Amino acid sequence: MYGSYSTEHAMSKTIQLIINPSELGAGTRGASLGPFAIQAASRIQGNPLFTEIPWEVIPELNHLLDRPVVYPLAKRIDGMQQIYKTISSTLVSHLDSNRFPMILSGDHASAGGTFHGLKAAYPNKRIGVVWIDAHADLHSPYTTPSGNLHGMPLATALGVDNLPCQRNHVDIETSLQWNQLKSNAVKFSDLIYVGVRSTEPEEDAVIEAEQITNITVEKVRSLGVQHALEQINHQLNACDVMYVSFDVDSMDPVETSFGTGTPVAHGLTVQEAKSLLEGLCRSSKLAALEFVEVNPTLDEKKNRMAEIALDLITNCTRTLIESWK
Repeated sequence: MYGSYSTEHAMSKTIQLIINPSELGAGTRGASLGPFAIQAASRIQGNPLFTEIPWEVIPELNHLLDRPVVYPLAKRIDGMQQIYKTISSTLVSHLDSNRFPMILSGDHASAGGTFHGLKAAYPNKRIGVVWIDAHADLHSPYTTPSGNLHGMPLATALGVDNLPCQRNHVDIETSLQWNQLKSNAVKFSDLIYVGVRSTEPEEDAVIEAEQITNITVEKVRSLGVQHALEQINHQLNACDVMYVSFDVDSMDPVETSFGTGTPVAHGLTVQEAKSLLEGLCRSSKLAALEFVEVNPTLDEKKNRMAEIALDLITNCTRTLIESWK
């Protein structure tokens, strides 16, 4: 189904699945089970994804969820420092070995570590980002309404504090830890949102001031996925590499399920998501792909969200291998 890695000499790369079970940044519990729910779905279906594609589980620090919150404006940021370092070093190792990292994470906070890894692996290259999500994830400790770090990963990548919209007084220790999370790996002009439809005023201010592109669900539906892909390729043409981060809450919860931490109505259809991801996987610039926020403990349709994620991941894997031949 996927091809043999030992005999297909035509392939210039191989895929490496990286399971990151961290849910330190989430507001609800259960996202750490998401990657394993995807694995369970594959075994139930007889899907050979985890048989034929090498995979590894990186260490998590979810025991910190059972300890008191020390930094309420950036909850468990001390543990997130280590998660970022682990993800970054793992990514660099695989990218240096010409392996394509496909990351299955718990919550979206860990994506900030992916940016650190990409910047370390490609220090002199321009990184383009396609962020497929219902949320903008642009908060900082200065603006956060919740203190949950899964609402902040893009702010770490862009170096955003958003002090003009400050609503919180941030203590020195939190500020120092926050600055250490920043990678400043991406320019505003090299970020494209797809499907973002749930934002706070503080995030809207950054999006407007920096003119961040958002290809809305309505635009995808009215103009088509191919048009969205053309817009992405055009805007990121000057970038050397591309990173795609896919949050399952980008999809419509009525069609999929509510098996994710922060579902939002009126999202992408599964077919729109599948076609979009497939098109992005055909890009020679794609350097890393991430799937996040499957939460089986919230799934009212048993393990449906994980099953849908598995289908998307399987299709992406097939597309990548075909594109490398």
